Amino acid sequence: MKYGINTLDDLELAGRTVLCRVDINSPLDPSGEGLADTTRIRGCAPTVAELADSGARVVLLAHQGGDLEYHNYASTEPHAAVLSELIGRPVGFIDDVCGPAGREAVLGLRDGEVLLLDNVRYCGEELTLFETKLNLPPAEQCKTLIVRKLAPLGELYVCDAFAAAHRSQPTLVGFEQLLPSAMGRLFEREYENLARLRSQPARPSVFLLGGTKIQEAFPMMAAALRDGTVDTVLTAGLVANVMLVASGIEIGEASLEFLRQSQLEPYIAESQTILAEHGEKIVLPTDLAVVAGGARHEVAVTDLPAAEQIVDIGAATAADYAARIAACGTVFANGPAGVFERPETELGTKVLWQAMADTPGFSALGGGDSVRAVNRFGLTERFDYVCTAGGAMVQFLSGKPMPVIEALQESAARFAGSGVER
Repeated sequence: MKYGINTLDDLELAGRTVLCRVDINSPLDPSGEGLADTTRIRGCAPTVAELADSGARVVLLAHQGGDLEYHNYASTEPHAAVLSELIGRPVGFIDDVCGPAGREAVLGLRDGEVLLLDNVRYCGEELTLFETKLNLPPAEQCKTLIVRKLAPLGELYVCDAFAAAHRSQPTLVGFEQLLPSAMGRLFEREYENLARLRSQPARPSVFLLGGTKIQEAFPMMAAALRDGTVDTVLTAGLVANVMLVASGIEIGEASLEFLRQSQLEPYIAESQTILAEHGEKIVLPTDLAVVAGGARHEVAVTDLPAAEQIVDIGAATAADYAARIAACGTVFANGPAGVFERPETELGTKVLWQAMADTPGFSALGGGDSVRAVNRFGLTERFDYVCTAGGAMVQFLSGKPMPVIEALQESAARFAGSGVER
């Protein structure tokens, strides 16, 4: 047991039906054929393989796509083939979740077999609006149709979906009320590494915060500075742009207009507060890059404003940040330094990701764009930890409650001594 939660080592798995919630949500290939990225499927594969190898009958529950914006909203059928190849055994699929066909398929499983159910968000109870509008506690979530139909078929529940641990939905917090539960290996690894970043970082501890989703960066930055988790915050991307504006720098109308269109102006006032309280720990760029006439041009901050939109940090800033990363005990990055997808604007991100790969300190990164960048530069295996979570990582590092963690902890206490332990 770790953090008050059972691990796979704590439960007897052989011959038992295990309902396993995974997060294999993946971007779809623009061609409409298959998946564009399988990072999250690779992440959960060890847990699925271990369950099957232990002789469990494995029933996988997963979501695919966003139900609000209807983006990448699709069946989980393609995921079964990818997972089958990764674990080296067949992974069955049924285009049902908790209906008669799905339940019959679950009952037909033999020891060591794996079945992936279809997208759980095809069920209304798993939709975001159901979660946010009703805000049901776990004791009520376990009364939903999907849990009432599937829980009687299972003997254990395993959650390996750390990337969804900030959500409160039936397949994430409902089964723990009814079944002995444990976290999977990916969940365990994510929890351990993020806890290390938040509570026990080797010093000096450096956060590199960039990208476009500053709604995620600011809560993490504020919590880390308040708690003393971080010694230095290196800023890049829109985080840097907002901080520069907050410090009185005129960055240019094109960059300001982008902040307005992105509805990020409120963060200017928040940045002023953070700079006033923790300015000695925050490092702003000394030069930046724009693109004019198809070519990269670097501009010193002292020479701003720039007519063109800022799209990267400059070479001098990248070198300064790289030196700080080389000397750190811990470095965590969320968000690239610039538009890393284009050759003329990839320099900042490429230099910093390489510095993180080379540092003798503990190197970690998270967030979708950060992961795509590290994959683009072929450095994934050089990092100590690459987090598959997005919103869950932000909520954890911001010190906010995590519904799935709480549900797993409560389940461990509720079913202690129930006879399923090893």
